[in-house]
Amino acid sequence: MASKKNEQDPNYPQLTVGENARIAWNVARMAKRCMAGENADRSDLERNVNRILDRAHKRAEKNAKKGK
Repeated sequence: MASKKNEQDPNYPQLTVGENARIAWNVARMAKRCMAGENADRSDLERNVNRILDRAHKRAEKNAKKGK
């Protein structure tokens, strides 16, 4: 994690507002499924969050190459 309050973790990509909203929505759905019971499957929602983060990583790499 980052040491200062406003510092972002360097391994975590910069997310757009839409990506933040989709991740929040998926995390809320995961929490709802957890309330349903321990046997509820959350793997599809976890994959969705991972896909969003992967796209953000790829975009960050692309923008870093552009800036050079």
